[in-house]
Amino acid sequence: MREPLVRRMREFGTTVFATMTKLAVETGSINLGQGFPDTDGPERMLERAAEAVRGGLNQYPPGPGLPELCQAVAEHRKQWYGLSYDPDGEILVTVGATEAISAAVLALCEPGDEVIVFEPYYDSYAAAVALAGAVRRAVTLRVDGGRFTFDPAELEAAVTPRTRAILVNSPHNPTGTVFTREELECVARVCREHDLVAVTDEVYEHLAFDGVEHVPLATLPGMRERTIMISSAGKTFSVTGWKTGWVCAPAPLIGAVRTVKQFLTYTASAPWQAATAYALREEMDWVEAQRVALQAKRDRLMAGLEEAGFGVLRPAGTYFVQTDIRPLGFTDGLDLARRLPELAGVVAIPTQVFYDHPDRGRHFLRFAFCKRDEVIDEAVTRLRRLS
Repeated sequence: MREPLVRRMREFGTTVFATMTKLAVETGSINLGQGFPDTDGPERMLERAAEAVRGGLNQYPPGPGLPELCQAVAEHRKQWYGLSYDPDGEILVTVGATEAISAAVLALCEPGDEVIVFEPYYDSYAAAVALAGAVRRAVTLRVDGGRFTFDPAELEAAVTPRTRAILVNSPHNPTGTVFTREELECVARVCREHDLVAVTDEVYEHLAFDGVEHVPLATLPGMRERTIMISSAGKTFSVTGWKTGWVCAPAPLIGAVRTVKQFLTYTASAPWQAATAYALREEMDWVEAQRVALQAKRDRLMAGLEEAGFGVLRPAGTYFVQTDIRPLGFTDGLDLARRLPELAGVVAIPTQVFYDHPDRGRHFLRFAFCKRDEVIDEAVTRLRRLS
């Protein structure tokens, strides 16, 4: 029998998250690899989901999303960013942000079209581009002044006549950087000058630290009409397993994404939608408390990693800390990630797997701090064995 998997998907296989989580389970290691919290979201939100199930909200909701969630999302965009979206035609509920990104890329790109991504990138971006038969063009984020940023000239040089879209993730996974207004203005200028659509992954929008501002690209001049803005409940409310996301965009772009999405999953789980609608209106104080707690967890893990001998880069957002392994005498993050369970009983993610140019990220390991304090402390104790 010939190879059943289509050629364009053969480079992907099992995700690095599944591989490293499996390794954590097999070795009894502490999993600081995959970015999921080990505590649940606001209690009343969870109760609302249970009430929705018991109350009979168990059949197909409308394809675009429950009207109450679409309305809550519209209110949230207006309150937080001053952006007005019509809940009936400019908002689409999806099965998490991952589906939203894939549906957007599939809707926008013909085979051979190009999509610009910033590397290191979340692994689903590359798969979504491949599924569309499109070509990714990577612009590298490099460390400058203690944070990851890009060279505007490299971004401009990445654009060709086949470029259709640019994928922008801020706050950024896996580096933890939050793009500044100046950086986003550079992206916006490139989009306007070359007639590109921006697909913005903003799932960590409420998890920026140290007073750093998250600026949605759609708020910049000329960008609302060419931006597909994506968020989700998973990171905001610590319910990653709910896989409830949404897209905000002008009606023509929403129509394009909806046309694809309806043949992927048709609709998203109704009980989670109802509970998320409640949370967007009533639980943002909980979100702020969670942000403060996560900032403290970040600092806790950073201090421990520094004590263990890692070079540590301070993230301005997300769940993740990037570390430089070279001060410990290691040079290959993938090799160290595979050995780390044996050496220290901890699992991390090798950042180089998120690059088109792996050598540029070979010396980085990513650790997640969205864990209970006692888990972080035990992981740090174990990691001290490396020094």
